[in-house]
Amino acid sequence: MEIKTMIQSTPNPNALKFVLNVPVKNQGKVTYKNAGQCGHNPMAAALFTVPNITEVYFFDNYVTVTQDGNVDWDQIEEQIKKLILEYAADHDPDFLVEEDKKTALVVSDDPEIVKINAILDNTIRPGLQMDGGDLHVVSFDGINLTVSYQGACGSCPSSTMGTLKAIESILRDQYNPEITVVTEGSAQEHEHGTAY
Repeated sequence: MEIKTMIQSTPNPNALKFVLNVPVKNQGKVTYKNAGQCGHNPMAAALFTVPNITEVYFFDNYVTVTQDGNVDWDQIEEQIKKLILEYAADHDPDFLVEEDKKTALVVSDDPEIVKINAILDNTIRPGLQMDGGDLHVVSFDGINLTVSYQGACGSCPSSTMGTLKAIESILRDQYNPEITVVTEGSAQEHEHGTAY
């Protein structure tokens, strides 16, 4: 079978979604922030050779590539597409990473997080995944839920405020009217008193 890829825009102007007709990650998802994290994934490592790339995200049958905004997509799009197609035939969609093990622990340990993830799976995640991203529950202390965005959602201005408010609203309606939702970075800034 000939491997093909189709390029889709995302709500984040600095992220493009490269959809393949074969899977790139059969179970779970993974975000890479630099080439040093890609030891087990030659396709991801190759994508970081393209100038200005800041993040690569693998999920299901697509790769979301995020850049720093300092280059026009027209200059790097074909290079990215070519690398993905070049590595796709030898790519193993069953590769496992530390993130998979970590996620499994978070999900299986706390029944409340299981409930929250079920609500997110039915409401927020499908839209984020369609846009080339996702959401990961980092921690929950009974009232404060900390999440981190992945893929195209990671550096998208609308995900940081609009989506966060939508998540909080849905969880207040379907889970607990007192819950607050923050992103991983803002939670740390909050703890350290940094202005943002």
